[in-house]
Amino acid sequence: MNLKGRSFLKLLDYTPDEIRYLLDLSKDFKNKKKNNVEHKYLKGKNIVLLFEKTSTRTRCAFEVAGHDLGMGVTYLEPGSSQMGKKESIEDTAKVLGRMYDGIEYRGFAQSNVEILAKNAGVPVWNGLTTEFHPTQMLADLMTIEENFGHLEGLNLVFCGDGRNNVANSLLVACAKMGINFTLASPNSLRPDSDLVEICENIAKSSHAQIRFTDDIMAATKNADVIYTDVWVSMGEADEVWNERIKLLKRFQVTKEVMANANSNAIFLHCLPSFHDLKTSIGKEIYEKFGLREMEVTDEVFQSNNSKVFDEAENRMHTIKAVMYATLSDYHE
Repeated sequence: MNLKGRSFLKLLDYTPDEIRYLLDLSKDFKNKKKNNVEHKYLKGKNIVLLFEKTSTRTRCAFEVAGHDLGMGVTYLEPGSSQMGKKESIEDTAKVLGRMYDGIEYRGFAQSNVEILAKNAGVPVWNGLTTEFHPTQMLADLMTIEENFGHLEGLNLVFCGDGRNNVANSLLVACAKMGINFTLASPNSLRPDSDLVEICENIAKSSHAQIRFTDDIMAATKNADVIYTDVWVSMGEADEVWNERIKLLKRFQVTKEVMANANSNAIFLHCLPSFHDLKTSIGKEIYEKFGLREMEVTDEVFQSNNSKVFDEAENRMHTIKAVMYATLSDYHE
């Protein structure tokens, strides 16, 4: 398996065997990290993290992973580069590609990261776009496999806004890896029909089942994994909160929803999560709408079923695998 020079823009670009290779590589790096085995395999290389949207997990995962691999890491926070303002995305890519061995992009349109990859001449990694979140998917798959020992044949249910980047990416990941995917959402918040058609065709080979319903209890019956995300994504206008809460309140993940799943079901969330009033946005929503919890109750979030912090840690190990696989000369 040789992925050197490849960009990592969306899971649709990778075969199930390539995804499996990255997951196995992630496990190896996690073992090395836990056992304090040095792995500075990319010493002398440099990467740049180009952020148009802020993040805790994505930035820290890329920075720690890069340092663990021996690389120099430059972080460009929102507003620190001229991309899209005084300099085109194409020109930015050509400049950064001459200075760095790899580029991470976290921002808005998927077309932005695609343009970067087309012009940079070095691997570009998608840390999140409006449409897709592929590094999150590797962490999710790794976490699921750590809990069940396998992926194929499991039942994953996503509850909430089915059009966002996490829902889109889970649909792709499940279709690729043979996981049955169910979306519990209002009919008005379902994925683009073209993406659904693509994934349904992929699922024919993996034998995954894809279904959509607006009944959360029907969706979560016999679920192995229940996944949710915030109801309003970063970059969306504050005005959508009222409408989104009305649409999604009945898709909140509660103890009753978890009890409806299999007894060993796990709960996942890409984070951050509004499960209490310990954030400024959480307090603001409570003052406006009277909600103490949003997409998941605190009881579920803090339960033994919740694997959200294992999932967050696994961002680092899987991102390390992606960078190593696309930058290294050596591959097993």
